[in-house]
Amino acid sequence: MNTKYIFITGGVVSSLGKGIVAASLAKLLQASGYKVTIQKIDPYLNVDPGTMNPYEHGEVFVTEDGAETDLDLGHYERFLNIQTTKENNITSGSVYFNVINKEREGFYQGKTVQVVPHITDEIKRRIALLGKKGYEIVIVEIGGTVGDIESLPYIEAIRQLKYELGDNQALFLHVTLVPYIAAADELKTKPTQHSVKTLLSYGVQPDMLVCRAEREISPEIRRKIALFCNVRLEEVIQALDAETIYEVPFFLKKEKIDEVVLRKLNLPLRKDPDLRYWKKFVHTLKNPSDKVTIAVVGKYVEHQDAYKSIKEALIHGGVKNKLAVEIKWIHSEDINEENVERKFTGISGILVAPGFGKRGIAGKLIAIKYARENKIPFLGICLGMQTACIEFARNVLNLKDANSTEFDPETSNPVIHLMEDQKKITKLGGTMRLGAYECKIEKGTLAYKIYKKEIISERHRHRYEFNNDYREIFQQNGMIISGTNPKLNLVEIVEYKKHPFFIGCQFHPEFKSTVENAHPLFINFIANAYKLSN
Repeated sequence: MNTKYIFITGGVVSSLGKGIVAASLAKLLQASGYKVTIQKIDPYLNVDPGTMNPYEHGEVFVTEDGAETDLDLGHYERFLNIQTTKENNITSGSVYFNVINKEREGFYQGKTVQVVPHITDEIKRRIALLGKKGYEIVIVEIGGTVGDIESLPYIEAIRQLKYELGDNQALFLHVTLVPYIAAADELKTKPTQHSVKTLLSYGVQPDMLVCRAEREISPEIRRKIALFCNVRLEEVIQALDAETIYEVPFFLKKEKIDEVVLRKLNLPLRKDPDLRYWKKFVHTLKNPSDKVTIAVVGKYVEHQDAYKSIKEALIHGGVKNKLAVEIKWIHSEDINEENVERKFTGISGILVAPGFGKRGIAGKLIAIKYARENKIPFLGICLGMQTACIEFARNVLNLKDANSTEFDPETSNPVIHLMEDQKKITKLGGTMRLGAYECKIEKGTLAYKIYKKEIISERHRHRYEFNNDYREIFQQNGMIISGTNPKLNLVEIVEYKKHPFFIGCQFHPEFKSTVENAHPLFINFIANAYKLSN
């Protein structure tokens, strides 16, 4: 199969939404009958984002095969309803790591190892991997902005690759900014012109421009951009601000971006994009029958990208229930015994988010106790499940020093402890329990009612686990172990049977929720939160 490539670059400023543009274009092409995937290139020198601070990087998205990747891969999966892999994310760290390892092993036979051709060859090799998996179109999004020192090897690699692939096999799509200057009451094209000139200085001529703007770009301004940036008028695509990211495919379809792309790649328009489900989803999202308020308790709530997949999964679950989900972000460090009731006034459900480290744990425990005692629907994810077990052990089992060995290595009641295969690990990067694992669900439980099947598969990212020494006493007192890994007997799901909806999962269900397949845990959590508060 002759795979075609679309290389997406960004100019002027970061955070222009290249990931959403890439996902939306891919959705249109997929809905036209093409097999499409997207690859994200991150120019930083970290091998992966797994050891990066959530405040700096945001969420670490975990794929089925256990890769810790950029959060844009979450957008790709949610839009395309496909599973990405480790090959969908490239970092400079991983590229240089591979090249240096090859050099140490004598692969280059004594040659001087350089950025060109060795680093650029490795980049091209990594890009080509997805092309060998049966995809008709691979979209490659290059992180950062044109002009960044870190991006230069990638620009050079895609320049070479387009030349090597030949005519109509690849195109360059440049996302840029057309800012509105209030004092002049007009949109300005100079930033776009300068961005394109920077690309030209690297030997890359954009085939298309996606111009981000907060106001309509007039035909006159489009003609000016086309003239000075060496593209045709129809190749200047405007991308206006959207009320929701899920509207962007419709905005780009109106601009005929898919038709222009297919024409330039010499591909037929197989059919008009089938976006019926997508239209129904967006209509319900914008026209809900009612709303429900969910509190998300975590320690990174000032930077909501740290919980990006959770936020989107709540939206998906809300749409399935024809409800608008209003999220109240609550910093766990701000919760104490005196203000807990006030903090959760008007809340219909409480979700305790994942995370690492001791900071903010006290507030999470107070929030969980409040949810348990006041019969407020509760969902705990990863650390949220672990803290639910600690709270139960302390306040129901009366094991007052119950803890996780992550927070207190000397606790006499380690209800959460380090996984056996983690005890000899000294390096942090990529060494957690990562990716998809099976879970066997007990019939007759809340979890079985939610999933409606006995064997499920969910994605993980953790080092610590429930201590099976406490399994019996937990179950005797009402905390049911409803989901277990069948091979290792690790506890995956717990639920409190004396509560209308109280469930915790060691895995991350948010990673598998998409527009077309909202996750059942979120659907049921929101449904119960609404039902029990009305």
